[in-house]
Amino acid sequence: MDRGSCVEALRAHHAEGRHLVVGLDTDPARIPESVRPDADPADRVVAFNREIVESTADLVCAYKPNAAFYEALGPDGFRALAETIAAVRASASGVPVILDAKRADIGSTNAGYAVAAFDRLGADAITVHPYLGREALEPFLKREEKLIFVLARTSNPGAGEFQDLVVDGVPLYRRVARSVAADWNAAGNCGLVVGATYPDELEQVRADVPADLPILIPGVGAQGGDLAAVVAAHRQAGSDAFLVSASRSILYASPKADFASVARSEAQALADALQPAAAV
Repeated sequence: MDRGSCVEALRAHHAEGRHLVVGLDTDPARIPESVRPDADPADRVVAFNREIVESTADLVCAYKPNAAFYEALGPDGFRALAETIAAVRASASGVPVILDAKRADIGSTNAGYAVAAFDRLGADAITVHPYLGREALEPFLKREEKLIFVLARTSNPGAGEFQDLVVDGVPLYRRVARSVAADWNAAGNCGLVVGATYPDELEQVRADVPADLPILIPGVGAQGGDLAAVVAAHRQAGSDAFLVSASRSILYASPKADFASVARSEAQALADALQPAAAV
C-alpha cells in the first residue's frame, strides 16, 4: 500500500461498518484433511488460508497472521507467510495485513524486524511491545505509511501482573496508552492493542485517547471476550476506530471440507454483531 493508505483504508472500512479482523493463526494439525492432503505443511497452510481469505474478503477490515505459527514451520514458514500475504492482496484488494509479531528490541535490531515485516513480507501493520520505549521503536514509527499497534492491555489472564502496576496514579497500561497517543503518534500511524477480555480497561483506554486512534482488540471468540462491551465502549466515546480480531473460532469452525463456508458464516455473525458501532 502507498503512503498513508493503511490508515486510510481502515478508516474507509470502519465508515462502512467493517470492524472484523480474521486472524490467520493457522495450525497445520487443525487443517481439514481435505486440504491438499499430500502436500507439505507449509503448502497446506497457504492453501487453507487462501480459501479462508476468499470466503471472508468482503466482511473484514483486515487480516492478522501471527508470525509464530509460520516460524514454527521452519525454513518454509517465511515463504508460507509471504504467500499468505500475497493471497490477501489477490483476493481482498484494499484490505490491510497486520503482522502480529509483537516485536521489541533495541533500535538496530528493530530496524531488521521492520525490513522483514514491511519490505520482505509486505505487511501493512505490525504489533510491538512498548517496554523499551519510544526511542527503540523508532525504526517502526518512522515508517509513516505503516500502522504500528502498541500493546497496552493484553487479553491473557496474567496480563495484570505488570500492566496493572500504578504509575503516577494510573495503571501502567493507561500510561502506555496516553504516551502513545500524546508523544509517539506524530506521524498519525500509531494504534493500541487492548483485549476484549478486559472491558472495563478497554473503556478507560478508549476514553484516554483520541477517538480516531485505532484500537486492535483480540480476545473475542475462543477467548470469550465481551463483544457487546467492545461496541458499547466505542459508542460511548463516539469512536468507530476499532478492529475486533477472532482467529480460532472462525478458522476451525468446521473440521470438514465445508470449512470455508462455515468460516464465512461465523465471520458473518461476528461482523453483524459489530454493525451497530457504525452508527456512532
